[in-house]
Amino acid sequence: MIRAAILTLSDRGSEGLREDESGKLIAQLLGRIEADVSHAEILPDDGPLIVSALRKLADSGTIDLIVTTGGTGVSPRDVTPEATREVIDRELPGMAEAMRAESMKQTPHAMLSRAVAGVRGRTLIINLPGSPRAVRENLSVVLPALTHAIRKIQGDKADCGSK
Repeated sequence: MIRAAILTLSDRGSEGLREDESGKLIAQLLGRIEADVSHAEILPDDGPLIVSALRKLADSGTIDLIVTTGGTGVSPRDVTPEATREVIDRELPGMAEAMRAESMKQTPHAMLSRAVAGVRGRTLIINLPGSPRAVRENLSVVLPALTHAIRKIQGDKADCGSK
């Protein structure tokens, strides 16, 4: 069972001015890999708050996967990628590249996404855009690799190509 957390990063959402449709969708999609979402939180687009939340969750020892939604674009308040890079030990560029490539099939705006994915300790952190449509497109691409990635992050020594 994958132990997951969802962080929705939105000024308007944190003020109660926007419903968190993307966070709910992430929880639903993670159900396909039988992930247990034990933590969901809405924070404003504030770098230090995001850094603190990511560190706290990843360092708790109780979360295998953190999925963020929002703050990945080019607006001045979009700081999620910078906050994520500040806390990760290793970046996984292939995940972000795969998400952007798939989204580019739908819209040229996908090239504006600055989402990143990486590892802190034994926790995988993935940034997703804020719109429900983009969440579905992006998470669907990496979903098949999540269980394997988390096993490897947590020390599984089995050969990757042995099956």
